Amino acid sequence: MAKSMTLLWGAGSPPCWRVMITLEEKNLQGYKHKLLSFEKEDHKSQEVLQINPRGQLPAFKHGDDIINESVGACLYLENQFKSQGNKLIPDSPPQQALMYQRMMEGLTLTEKLNLVAFYDLYAPEGERHDSAVKRNKDNLVAELQRWEGYLENVAAGSYLAGAFSLADVVAFPNIAYAFRYGLSVGRYPKLAKYYSLLKDRPSIKTTWPPQWYQIAQRSEILKDL
Repeated sequence: MAKSMTLLWGAGSPPCWRVMITLEEKNLQGYKHKLLSFEKEDHKSQEVLQINPRGQLPAFKHGDDIINESVGACLYLENQFKSQGNKLIPDSPPQQALMYQRMMEGLTLTEKLNLVAFYDLYAPEGERHDSAVKRNKDNLVAELQRWEGYLENVAAGSYLAGAFSLADVVAFPNIAYAFRYGLSVGRYPKLAKYYSLLKDRPSIKTTWPPQWYQIAQRSEILKDL
């Protein structure tokens, strides 16, 4: 069944990583995939545009069905293959509500991380301002502290909504990304503990961005937050 799936992806991209973790969790190994380079602008190639006209990654196709938005792809895979692999949406209404809440909040964390890590890409040279840099960093600090608070109430050895779920699939790549960019373990101990809990999970270890094995830390842009 996985052989009818195609994934075009970029290494280190949290949206791409989410889809790959979900495929592993659902035992859907053997899908066709191709690693593309953001630096070479492969995501703007005709190969990608045929699947994702926005020229973004991931680009995901299952047979004739296309779903490129990463959270949508994760939900699609869980719903299409409910009885296969690990269950990623809890049955309990309270846990399910919490899972959906944290899953969607994970997208806010992605956005705020990107506005700090890639500010120069988002803002043209003539439109960059120190006040915007400070505002973006302050917003990210508030967001990270919010997640520290969420994890304060999580039982030892548990995940964002109890058992491992799509909330973790969406949130973990953001947190791994933050520590790779120099986030302080000392200032964010709950996030660091959560990162350590999940980094060796088989679905995460198998899909770990390949270039991260070669360079332990990309930059220290978040070290002062």
